Amino acid sequence: MKKLPLLCWLFGINFFISAFTFGGGYVVIPMIRKYFVQNKNLLCESELLDMAAIAQSSPGAIAVNLSVLAGYKTAGLKGAIISGLASVLPALLILSVISAGYQAFRDNTVVSAVLKGMEAGVAALIVDLVYDMCRNIFKEGRLFFSILIPLAFIASFFLQINAALIIAASALLCLLECFIRRNKVTV
Repeated sequence: MKKLPLLCWLFGINFFISAFTFGGGYVVIPMIRKYFVQNKNLLCESELLDMAAIAQSSPGAIAVNLSVLAGYKTAGLKGAIISGLASVLPALLILSVISAGYQAFRDNTVVSAVLKGMEAGVAALIVDLVYDMCRNIFKEGRLFFSILIPLAFIASFFLQINAALIIAASALLCLLECFIRRNKVTV
């Protein structure tokens, strides 16, 4: 893909994704996968998963971070800047319209019903994303991570352990697992 058409495509697709995905950064990941990995082959699955991890751990909105990373990977600094602008522009426009007519939207039952319906769609997209990510981990035969995922869920959902502690413990366990693999230490 030539540079100018690629930059135009990056702006258009990031604007589209940002404008039509509701529910936060995790909903953007399947959309980025669809357009960047499956349709255009600009990224591979493992690159997207790495970018998603970086986007989650970086300050700022996951959706914007992921768009910037995908733009940078596909078109360098210009791609990152264009992708970042395209991903924040729809939110700025929508918030400007909503803030101008806030009183009309606040008590509108139709708007409330639409937003409630979107919650179900967002939940389905997140479940699909988790399923895809877990399936890839199982395909790679990484038993350690296959066990860590449900344990983290149980610790958070049922035992109400703070997410920061779960993330820190998971990071330490992953570092240990990587160290063991690299040094081929048998446990």
